[in-house]
Amino acid sequence: MCSMFSRWNWVACGFYLVLNICSPDASGGLVQSCGHIIPESPVLALGSNFTALCILNESCLDFGNIYASQIIWKIKNKLVPKEQYREINRTVSSVTFNDTSSLATPLTCNILADGQIEQNIYGITVTVGLAPEKPKNLSCIVHQESVLTYVMNCTWNPGRHTFLDTQFRLRHSWPEEIFPDCIPKDVNNSCTITDIQFFVNTEIWVEATNALGKAESDPLVVDPIDIVKPLSPQNVSVSSGVLPTVLQLCWVNWISDAVMMLKFNIRYRIVGETNWMEVPSEDTASTRTSFIVQGLRPYTEYAFSIRCMKEDGVGYWSDWSEEKTGMTTASHSPAFWTVHLLWKALKPFEANGVILQYEVTIRDKSSPSSPVKKYNVTSTNHTLQLREGTYEVTLVARNSVGSSPPSVLLIPASNSKAPVKNLRTLPKHDKLWVGWTAPNSYVLKYVIEWCLVSSSSDCIIEWQIALGGVQGVDLKGIKPFKCYLITVYPLYADGQGSGQSVKAYLKQDRPSKGPTVQTKKVGKAEAVLTWNHLTVEEQNGFIRNYTILYKTIDGNETVVTVDPSKTEYTLSSLTSDTLYTVRMMASTDNGSRTGPDFTFTTQKFGKGEIEAIVVPVCLAFLLIVLLGVLFCFNKRDLIKKHIWPIVPDPSKSNIAQWSPQVPAKHNFSSKDQTYPEGSFTDVSVVEIEADDKKSFSEQDLKPFDLLKKEKSTSEGHSSGIGGSSCMSSPRQSVSDSDEGDTTQNTSSTVQYSTVVLNGYRDQTPVQVFSRSESTQPLLDSEERSEDHAGGADSTAQRQQYFRQNGGQDETNTDRPCFERTKQITHANEGDLVGFVQLQISGQSSQPLGLGMEKNTQEAAVSNVLQTCTEGQTVRPETVEENPLSVDEMPKSYLPQTVRQGGYMPQ
Repeated sequence: MCSMFSRWNWVACGFYLVLNICSPDASGGLVQSCGHIIPESPVLALGSNFTALCILNESCLDFGNIYASQIIWKIKNKLVPKEQYREINRTVSSVTFNDTSSLATPLTCNILADGQIEQNIYGITVTVGLAPEKPKNLSCIVHQESVLTYVMNCTWNPGRHTFLDTQFRLRHSWPEEIFPDCIPKDVNNSCTITDIQFFVNTEIWVEATNALGKAESDPLVVDPIDIVKPLSPQNVSVSSGVLPTVLQLCWVNWISDAVMMLKFNIRYRIVGETNWMEVPSEDTASTRTSFIVQGLRPYTEYAFSIRCMKEDGVGYWSDWSEEKTGMTTASHSPAFWTVHLLWKALKPFEANGVILQYEVTIRDKSSPSSPVKKYNVTSTNHTLQLREGTYEVTLVARNSVGSSPPSVLLIPASNSKAPVKNLRTLPKHDKLWVGWTAPNSYVLKYVIEWCLVSSSSDCIIEWQIALGGVQGVDLKGIKPFKCYLITVYPLYADGQGSGQSVKAYLKQDRPSKGPTVQTKKVGKAEAVLTWNHLTVEEQNGFIRNYTILYKTIDGNETVVTVDPSKTEYTLSSLTSDTLYTVRMMASTDNGSRTGPDFTFTTQKFGKGEIEAIVVPVCLAFLLIVLLGVLFCFNKRDLIKKHIWPIVPDPSKSNIAQWSPQVPAKHNFSSKDQTYPEGSFTDVSVVEIEADDKKSFSEQDLKPFDLLKKEKSTSEGHSSGIGGSSCMSSPRQSVSDSDEGDTTQNTSSTVQYSTVVLNGYRDQTPVQVFSRSESTQPLLDSEERSEDHAGGADSTAQRQQYFRQNGGQDETNTDRPCFERTKQITHANEGDLVGFVQLQISGQSSQPLGLGMEKNTQEAAVSNVLQTCTEGQTVRPETVEENPLSVDEMPKSYLPQTVRQGGYMPQ
């Protein structure tokens, strides 16, 4: 065992490990290593957990007695703390890293044999990075390269740096066809597709892939014809018109009308000025190849430039065309010309003394007979008023001794002679060299003028003369970082040629300040930026371009280069409801300067989106309200029934017109005594149980039999109280019940309220019926509190008799003739009420005679009822063997007592 080896034996063990790893076998390969690490060369997400396993081979264990407990881990030769180790078994050891941010490469597994020999077993390369972010702000532009060649360039924001090899692919497809991917070269945020088709929607998206994942941008669906940036118009020419205030432009369009109809933008400026003017866009909003610019100054030179885009305004403007110049013709001749004469004072050695005055002589060469005009001037300038024509001006300087040789200047009627060509400037040894190409005609000399261009003061002209054979001079006194306007005029023997001008700097520097940008219009996915040109004092050189830099708070900065002549630019493909920071940089040949930051927030909704949401919601609301109104109108009866229930009107009751269908017929003998109204001594209310009929005599039950018969004849016509329109489910009356069926009719009640006059001996009594069709229940104030009491008392109360003496009203005015009905619980609206049979019987020893006529008897009964019930309520009693409880009994509807010509309220 190795633990028993001497120190030299441990050296031998280590040597064996080395040989086991590195020595070749008989076949020429390498012997298998003593162990390995899994995973092999992993790619890990930054900040994630990671565990590696080192597995020892059994072959090494047999020789060296080496176990996993002897494994040590190192990161870039730096020992990993043992707290991160874990021995799984005798051949496997693991190491765990909770945060891969600090994990370096390589990660090695080593064996420390008996604490003396450290031998590397295996090592892996660990790569740590991030999964790609979703590419954002994908936008594409189709550039026209020639008449028939178009390419589409797409740009996007690649997102954060992943620290891994991340491949971007620009993919595009039609609904049923996928095209080859476009793979960027040397960049990760743009790619150019060379094969495109117009007039078909193309879906475009970006796919970013690395070892940790894949991300795709939001798709951009667009017809390439809608994102074209055409070539600018070519072969622009300017020609003067008949009028002195117009110039005609002509050009050639590089895109066919069959592919795209164009609109144009024409700008112009006076030569020598920096401010551009534009033709109204509505005047050039159609395809054309020429245009007449109006409203120009007579006899003024203008520079023109043109650009174009798709006629419907979708897409991008082309670049501005090359500038072309033209001059308007002169208008009608003025009455006088204002001529400013300038000259330089002689140097002291040329003056030979003090110059006392200058003599200016004017000769009209177009009219030789005109007199010569002379002016004595002490300054070095003079202003004249001259008519149209050609003049010769002679200037002589005088001192105390004499006059200088004359200096002659010819003032032509017009500068119609040929100008110099190819005017240019070049800084040279702190001097500004101005060169030109001589015209074809012979030139006597050249006048070179220059002035310092300033935005705050007039241009002070300086000049110098060069001989006719010279084609370049050095200008002295030119300051660096200042802009100069230089003009060269050729002078001929018979006149002066047109001047040619150029701006120049002796030295350039970066601008003194950067442009200040602001927003003109902000939308959901676009923003129109505007700025002002830097003043000539701030430029310090020629502005070659403007650069717009914009970004979100946590996004990468996007750079856009803008032509220096522009003062407006539209940012597109922006994210809605997002804060952007934008700044602008102006660049000259010698450097750049950035202006202040400006922030703006894109709108959450685009133009028309809020209206598209609000209008349908309002329309839907109005539609719902309209449908609700129509529904309520259609169901108005049902709604009225629930909100305003129908309360019967007692005044409309037809009780006064009701009578039994089969009235009782009686034969009265002549000797029957008719009793007056006061002969009825009392009225009794009798309540009869259904099974008590056997206790009565046959004569006593005759009225009930008659009641039964009449009920059967009127039952189909709802003549009884129980069959009235306001009741349903009538209960069986005592007149319908069988005599022997006492059990089944225990709870039955008499259905009719009948007033019975007992006849004399065997005479048939007269029956009077009263009925109420009112559906109005008893009012709470009319219910007796004692009616709610249960028990044996209720039966006794129902058996009471209530009497009234018809002749003693004055002594019994406070006593009711009939007590009120006990309150009956209302089971449902259709339940019927059982009514008691009222029997009126005489109590005197002398029997009552019934020989009166029918109308006399009815009047008597009516009088009895009227006397007894006026202002009172007749109480119908329920006849039942076993009375219902308060909760089980339905509510009672009391019949109204009928009186001739009216009704009595309940």
